Amino acid sequence: MNVKTTRRAERRFDVPYMSNLGIQAWGYNNLYPQELLALVYASESASTCMDRYITFIQGNGFKIVDFSETVINRMDETADDLVQQISFDVANFRGFAIHVNYNIFGQIVELHHIPFENCRLTESDDDGYVGKIAIHPDWTGKLKRNGKIITVAKQNIDYIDIFNPAKEIVFSQIEKAGGIENYKGQILWISEAGKQTYPKAVHDSVVSQMSTEEGLGNISNRNAKNGLFPGKAIVIKKGQDVPKKEDDEGESYQPEDNGVKEAFANVQSDMNVGNIIIFEIDNDDEIPKILDLQGANYDKDFTVTTTTASQKIYSAFNQEIWHRILNGSIGFSSDILTNAYEYYSTVTNKERRMIERAFDKIFKHWYDVPNPSFDFTVQPLKPIFTPLTKETITENATPNNAG
Repeated sequence: MNVKTTRRAERRFDVPYMSNLGIQAWGYNNLYPQELLALVYASESASTCMDRYITFIQGNGFKIVDFSETVINRMDETADDLVQQISFDVANFRGFAIHVNYNIFGQIVELHHIPFENCRLTESDDDGYVGKIAIHPDWTGKLKRNGKIITVAKQNIDYIDIFNPAKEIVFSQIEKAGGIENYKGQILWISEAGKQTYPKAVHDSVVSQMSTEEGLGNISNRNAKNGLFPGKAIVIKKGQDVPKKEDDEGESYQPEDNGVKEAFANVQSDMNVGNIIIFEIDNDDEIPKILDLQGANYDKDFTVTTTTASQKIYSAFNQEIWHRILNGSIGFSSDILTNAYEYYSTVTNKERRMIERAFDKIFKHWYDVPNPSFDFTVQPLKPIFTPLTKETITENATPNNAG
């Protein structure tokens, strides 16, 4: 068998052109990032891996503490706050976007994080250049403001120029906008896939496994909430005494006959383990009878599937060592955890470098240089172990401890 004879793999996502909006759609329905995000956080293993991925990308913040505390916008957000927001996008989508505002002198004076899933590329020109980024707060068209849905329409989309800090370009854009008060600034749009190309998420290859885990979680939930648990059913002849119950005040009462459906509801779900139901019959042969009730447990049927799906998800995030620690195959010690931290900090170094290069591009044109050294190193995460419990804590608990 060769490539020609194998079954063709499906494209991970299409990029059709949506002429009514003037954008390149991200996925066949323009919702690739939204659907992927929902899938990640519906999967136990994927959400655990993603949270760890984000934490290691963010690391311990900027090496230069004074710069990390620099206020970057009117909302009093700092450079470190921006790194935290960007890290989420880099981990989930392998890209991020920063909104840049200028003053009348063409200097950068303000930065804002733009959620990457809110950004779309506009149509490219004859040379293949994309000049603007289209931004909508919710491409699913479900978000409401003041009780009204923000429809996905041109009038609700901001089309903002691609980042280009050359002063002649900035002045030209300000003039075209009708003055600095009408100027929308620029968007620094970064994709690991390259310029003006939608990136593919690191976990895209395991969407089937993430969906499987969600389904297995639903099965476990239904086993607990809707299954029959060990209990008893007593069959008696009509007219025989039925055991009395007590109400909230402790008064005894005879339960009414609510039928078979209601009777089984009393022994169903995790809240009714061990309950007893009683059936009355006309035939008095071999009564009273006591019947054991036991529902089927489907969890055991999917043990291998559960293990395989989880293992493949951890592998997609390059977190095999964490999976082995979790299942106990390599034990648990401070040395093992130290190696795990060092290994994964190395794995995520490429993502931190992408963030560092973006800050270098921006702050070369900042109105008041807050970091004369232009060192935008994001420190990797390092473990610290307490001598008594050897529990792992991180320098992230005390941000920017550069020691």
